[in-house]
Amino acid sequence: MLQRGHKFERVLVTNDDGIDAPGLRVLEEVAAQIANEVWVVAPLKDQSGTSHSLSLHAPLRISEHGERRFAVTGTPGDCVVMAVQHLLKAKPDLVLSGINRGANLGLETVFSGTVGAAMTGMLLGIRSIGLSQDYTDRSNVPWGNALAHGAKVIQDLLDMDWPVDVCLNVNFPSCPEASILSLKVTRQGAGPLSSMSVRTEVDPRGFEYHWIKLNNERGVDDPGSEMAELMAGHITVTPLQFERTHVAAYNDVIAR
Repeated sequence: MLQRGHKFERVLVTNDDGIDAPGLRVLEEVAAQIANEVWVVAPLKDQSGTSHSLSLHAPLRISEHGERRFAVTGTPGDCVVMAVQHLLKAKPDLVLSGINRGANLGLETVFSGTVGAAMTGMLLGIRSIGLSQDYTDRSNVPWGNALAHGAKVIQDLLDMDWPVDVCLNVNFPSCPEASILSLKVTRQGAGPLSSMSVRTEVDPRGFEYHWIKLNNERGVDDPGSEMAELMAGHITVTPLQFERTHVAAYNDVIAR
């Protein structure tokens, strides 16, 4: 356990928005407050929606973007594996993924590359946290909220006794910084994901192409869920795991 006032030796920072994303720079600043060495290994391009997928059928290329800053032509999961198993001099003490532009809430966390990178770190036996910044205006994301509270939130979370098979999903609210409420442990809940759709267009040569879209609607979620508490102004944290067995259905079947 890291004592208050002491720094980690080495922290790995990654994301799914890409090496040039503003949220990545914010997370680098946050990580520098708690670590002697900050290593950045992030996707070369936006990899949102790739979950914790790995590129098993394509080679990966690495490019250097500054001291201890690398981009990988792959997914967030690829970045974590490449960092831990190839680039870093030693295993990192912590994996931080984000800071994502937009909250990761409820069912949409299944698709999130931000959360996927954190889960890959967990799979490699490293404490891992995904972090996201909510917004109401995409062109005016309140990065200052995550920057102001990020280091303390991470320290508070690491002071808690989480099981080794858990990664953490953190969301910062979009309300004014002065109105932000305390860190709150939440359940995943349903979140805003309402449906998925396909939009079809025709290119200049007359061929069809298609976009898959996640459709979100922020309605009322259960009390104690991450969306409900985030909308109330809390910084939220939800413990996540790989185990997805539906316990009630399992018990019902084996009881017959």
